[in-house]
Amino acid sequence: MVKKKSSRGKSESEKNGQKTEQNRKLNTTITRVVRGIAAMAHCEAASKPILQCLRQAYRGRLAASQLRLDRSFSSTAAISTSAETEAAASKESFYKAIDPELVSSPRLERRLIRAGKFPVGSRRRRAALQGSPNYPFEQLPFQCFQEARKVLQEDREEKLQQIEKERARLARLREADPATVGGEAQHQTRIKSMEKHLEKLKILADINDPLVKKRFEDGMGDMSKPIYRHLANQKWREYRRLILIQRLTQMKVIPDVLPHIDPIVDVQLFFGKKQIQPGVFVDSRVSMVPPSLNIQSFDKGEKLVTIAVVDPDIPNLESDSFDNKAIFLAVNVPISPTSTSVSLEGLSESQVILPWTAPYSLKGSPYHRISIFVMEQKDQKPLDRNVVAEKANRDSRLRSLETRHQLKPLGATLFRTQWDDNMASVMEELGIEGADLELKRKRVEPLPYKRRNPASFR
Repeated sequence: MVKKKSSRGKSESEKNGQKTEQNRKLNTTITRVVRGIAAMAHCEAASKPILQCLRQAYRGRLAASQLRLDRSFSSTAAISTSAETEAAASKESFYKAIDPELVSSPRLERRLIRAGKFPVGSRRRRAALQGSPNYPFEQLPFQCFQEARKVLQEDREEKLQQIEKERARLARLREADPATVGGEAQHQTRIKSMEKHLEKLKILADINDPLVKKRFEDGMGDMSKPIYRHLANQKWREYRRLILIQRLTQMKVIPDVLPHIDPIVDVQLFFGKKQIQPGVFVDSRVSMVPPSLNIQSFDKGEKLVTIAVVDPDIPNLESDSFDNKAIFLAVNVPISPTSTSVSLEGLSESQVILPWTAPYSLKGSPYHRISIFVMEQKDQKPLDRNVVAEKANRDSRLRSLETRHQLKPLGATLFRTQWDDNMASVMEELGIEGADLELKRKRVEPLPYKRRNPASFR
């Protein structure tokens, strides 16, 4: 046992001797290199600081390696620093009070939405902000960015000057006598043209502002301002409007219900809190309750519209065709860019001509296309409810209503209904006959030359 200990001691002393020899050789090499540099530069004063820095760096590296070796053999937990403690505390508080501008976990996003708040911006942006210094957007420390903002600010100042000039010209034109301009019609035409140009200048003044685009992408845009209406209109036309037109034409709503429509307002359909995409099948139990609409207008000012809900697929067994049925009709409904929500159930009696009736479909019949149209009233004048109610009934066509009152279609959407598990009970509750019937297609007899003749078979 004594011999083993002595051999172990000798091995340790040999290792220490080897380390000392390596350190001595390294110091000698560093000294020679520095002296060579000093000799080449003929500057002894410059070599001493370099030598000191190299030696300090080597000693620091050696101490750090020894510290890592010591920690690797330790079985106790490391002592948490104050920075780690603060980070853990901030992380815990973040999970308790979720920040809508920083949340990036889908689970936390769902928890935030259930609490009535919505995340701000995209998930990628929120994840990037978690590790950023959180500089204000207009004070980002990038020289190129700040110089570009100066150029944009100068351009905005020019546009503001043009806006002031255009406003002065418009005010003078409004005060001018129509006879000196070329008549009342010419006077109004010029006023509308100048107002349109003024709105365009307002958009151009803010279209390149990064703060404006940031607010719009975060869902904080003020729709009373032209720039945010312009950006929202662009976003709607890039995707959702194309989908809407595709569904209306693919399912033949156009021209079965109306001959033509050019949607300029975004109409979104909701049953309860669930948004219904155009053309989606809705359960008959859900469609018993009147839906709500979100009608987003992109033009300035308030408009009076007529809302009509039509089912063009009511089977007519006598004529072997389909009839139209008006499910809902309301007039004099105000909409604006800032007031978009319209609840069909919450409209007053002076507005509702035909109250909501639940759409239904008989067993065996094709699906029904429940079409919703928003139509602008002429010259923004309210319609007389009694006059409209005289000729409006459940069997009237929407084309006749459009022609009679000179309505202009602004937007539309649709959903579909079909025979489902709840349809029979819904029809019984509403007192609609036909829940026990099943429609079947008639067998069409083949033409004589297509009939099978067994006598001619071999």
